[in-house]
Amino acid sequence: MLQLEKLQLEKRETIADVINLVLGAWLFLTPWIFGFVPNTAASWNAWLSGVAIGVVALAALLAFAEWEEWINLLLGVWVAVSAWAVGFAIHATATWVHVVTGIIVAVVAGVRLWFMHRTPPRVSA
Repeated sequence: MLQLEKLQLEKRETIADVINLVLGAWLFLTPWIFGFVPNTAASWNAWLSGVAIGVVALAALLAFAEWEEWINLLLGVWVAVSAWAVGFAIHATATWVHVVTGIIVAVVAGVRLWFMHRTPPRVSA
């Protein structure tokens, strides 16, 4: 029974990493999808952040370590606030793409961290 629970936990953890890998690829492609390639700040931020999120998610898929989730949490927060930090908030489409994608990446990483650190319920007979 313990082996089955372990497999279910690993499957749930793998799903989180696959989601962040897809979100990294999505963010990388958004300058072309939404047409904000001419906005160099927004497009370069999307490309670099998308690659970083994807690389960290891929690393987590290959050999999980807790630091990978912390890095993706920070990357998600960065992507969400980068429109104002880098200065492309005037471009509404690029801003919304970054905010929404960043929030999702941060939430997925945060939930994964929460699952890692929650204490299992105690069973008493």
